[in-house]
Amino acid sequence: MRSLGSAFLLLLLVASSSASAQEYKLKYPLGLKKMKIPKDNPLTTAKIELGKQLYFDARLSRDNTISCASCHDPKKGWSNGEAVATGVRGQKGGRGAPTIINAAYQTRHTFWDGRAGQSKFGANDALEAQALGPIQNPIEMDLTLDEVVAKLNKIEGYRKQFQSVFGTDVTSDGMAKAIASFERTVLSGHSPFDKFKAGDEDALSEAAERGRKLFFGKANCSACHATSSFTDQGFHNVGIGMDKDEPDVGRFAVTDQLGDRGSFKTPTLREIARTAPYMHDGSLKTLEEVVDFYDKGGFANPQLDEELLPLEMTKEKKADLVTFLKEGLSSSDYPEVEPPKLPE
Repeated sequence: MRSLGSAFLLLLLVASSSASAQEYKLKYPLGLKKMKIPKDNPLTTAKIELGKQLYFDARLSRDNTISCASCHDPKKGWSNGEAVATGVRGQKGGRGAPTIINAAYQTRHTFWDGRAGQSKFGANDALEAQALGPIQNPIEMDLTLDEVVAKLNKIEGYRKQFQSVFGTDVTSDGMAKAIASFERTVLSGHSPFDKFKAGDEDALSEAAERGRKLFFGKANCSACHATSSFTDQGFHNVGIGMDKDEPDVGRFAVTDQLGDRGSFKTPTLREIARTAPYMHDGSLKTLEEVVDFYDKGGFANPQLDEELLPLEMTKEKKADLVTFLKEGLSSSDYPEVEPPKLPE
């Protein structure tokens, strides 16, 4: 009987392991290319579900009030709808919360200043490198990695899931991999622009089509907002905030290279109509303000990007460009996600 019982237990363990390792097949929206996924962090259904729970769990913060979703809320364009991020004890950061949408295509240097590059997990792992940063930031979630690991290991539901997915109790490596796996499922494509590009000549309204031509033509927006995610993943000084007595120096604080002073990472324009306010400091409230700012050539300063020049567009052309941004890059398949039930 013992041998039969042991065999049955082994079968249960094998079945459980197989379920946890079930490969997850990403469904790519029209317009998006297949992404590169780290070889040591393959997507599985169980890992994504675990990452989703961690993403929405405020227990990852010191006072149990802030989760990843607090600043990257699906209902607010996967941002937070505010000029800057708010952390534990109501502390305000100095920069806005970038959207998570299509962040899986960012293969290097995350955050506005690019301070998180690729991590120890392997190639194409910018999301893993970024995932644990906000947890450790004293004005965001304010926990050390040792503290958050100990805290989650006291939650039986998490401990069991980590054992099932990773074969260990809760670890910071596992947390980063799980959160990154969930974030790789937050995709936006299948927009009117994508349909137009695929051959549907009626996908864009007349105004949006005029705006598209400006975007890729005279307005030169595509110089920085390139690729299918509408970002070159580069850093550019457009002059925002450089008129302040003590401006945010952006990338310069990371590289100490004068040419990087005032430079910030190019954000994606996918679902841009949902992610106001705009710019790294949230200083521009509407897309109309953004277009006006660029039409004037940005704000002059010694490190202003050489691609920025006054455009002197008519009011009608600026309106067409805004229409393209609002209508052309908004998907009918917006990645809406509801908070999951959390482990206990």
